[in-house]
Amino acid sequence: MPDPVPLPIDHLTMRGASDAPALVDRAGSVTFAELETAVGRMAGWLAGQGFMPGDRVACWLPKTRAACVMLLAAARAGLVHVPINPALRRAQVAHILGDSGARLLLTQGARTATLLADDVPRGCRVVDEADVPLTDGSPALPPSAVDTDALVEILYTSGSTGRPKGVMLSHANLWLGAASVAAYLDLAPGDRVLGVLPLSFDYGQNQLLSTWMAGASVAPIDYLTARDVVKAVDRFAVTTLAGVPPLWTQLLEADWPAEAAARLTRLTNSGGALTPRLVRALRSRFPAARVFAMYGLTEAFRSTWLDPDLIDAHPDAIGRAIPFAEVLVIRPDGTRAAAGEAGELVHAGPLVAQGYWRDPDRTAERFRPAPASAIHAGRAVWSGDTVVEGADGLLRFVGRDDEMIKSAGNRISPLEIEEAVLAGGEAREAVAVGVADARSGQSILVAVAGDPAGEAALRARLRRDLPSFMQPVGYRWHEDLPRNANGKLDRAAIRAAIVGEEQGV
Repeated sequence: MPDPVPLPIDHLTMRGASDAPALVDRAGSVTFAELETAVGRMAGWLAGQGFMPGDRVACWLPKTRAACVMLLAAARAGLVHVPINPALRRAQVAHILGDSGARLLLTQGARTATLLADDVPRGCRVVDEADVPLTDGSPALPPSAVDTDALVEILYTSGSTGRPKGVMLSHANLWLGAASVAAYLDLAPGDRVLGVLPLSFDYGQNQLLSTWMAGASVAPIDYLTARDVVKAVDRFAVTTLAGVPPLWTQLLEADWPAEAAARLTRLTNSGGALTPRLVRALRSRFPAARVFAMYGLTEAFRSTWLDPDLIDAHPDAIGRAIPFAEVLVIRPDGTRAAAGEAGELVHAGPLVAQGYWRDPDRTAERFRPAPASAIHAGRAVWSGDTVVEGADGLLRFVGRDDEMIKSAGNRISPLEIEEAVLAGGEAREAVAVGVADARSGQSILVAVAGDPAGEAALRARLRRDLPSFMQPVGYRWHEDLPRNANGKLDRAAIRAAIVGEEQGV
């Protein structure tokens, strides 16, 4: 078990040897000593901007050096970091800026040009990353000494009932999450991790934090094709690669230099289950790599991992609790489920987030007192996911209670898609549904009421207003959508009809 005593998250700069590489990219290498300088300089600059402790500062950037440093710098300056997925468009960015009450948006000129005047809240400054010092300029702040229970980040995640909601994370949440992953992956200073996932995604951000916790180096990249990932693995001598099932499918279809494939020693998966066929293919293509299957939720970062030695015999399992997590299977009456009995996965312990930002109602729904049988009292996350614990002690996923669409590793709110579809007036009503897709996990189909002659205009507008991973692949046009006895849209019937149509039923 790793050390259970957390430190402020900006102390990660002290975890590696001062002359060891902490970050590598096309521009070269940044040592841990240079990372500490960059964090201190950016924190000093932030501290000189007139913010109050706890003010929110947002970052809407690809994986530049400034984006990689921003969380630690904001933490050191006593501020709250708000990362924004660089794939999001102006409407989603405007929502996050307004909801978080951001005082600063760190971005790039090309992105700023896409925003409208009303997208940026009053009192929020927009700053180009080129104007923020990383190596000189402002006096550097030393490592902080804040309470590790203090709020340090708001991570926005889609919900099944509306717009993205902000998950509140403390220094302890992030520190212990990084320590947990570094421990069970057995990361070492000589490892090099390729960071391919967005830094606004808890799994992607942890690529930085767990790597630095181990004193290892990370190579953050933005990619367009699987071939870009293959080239980066080769160029940066990568040993550890994280992904989601759709990315693995694409990588298996790519041509790999034998040396690069043989160098990989770890493949880590989350954001969707690995199939036995995919596991076999990964082990065949990357013979030296151990395959780590994991399950998590943003509200508690990660809950379980499966020992790679068990994945061949138990490919359907999500494993056991990670270090610092307590995972329970609970019946509807609140008691502990027996082995082999389905129940709700409940996550207790110090990885549990602080709730949803300025949303007490939704916080009360998901964050509730831990079951009486839990070792860790206090707040727990009631996931809404149904699991079973086998006699072998391994957990297996059964189903998801909500209606989230999971596509290419992204959790997508159907309601957010529906709001976007209806915003232009091409349709009167809309119901978004996720259907199985071999490459992306799920693709988005939308049942709409209206005139199908408006589809071309609808598609064109959504290409402008929604990121690529939220684009519907098809529409099912109706004069009117079915309703239930209460006059509400019969979502279950609409979903069943679309899924049945796709399956040829």
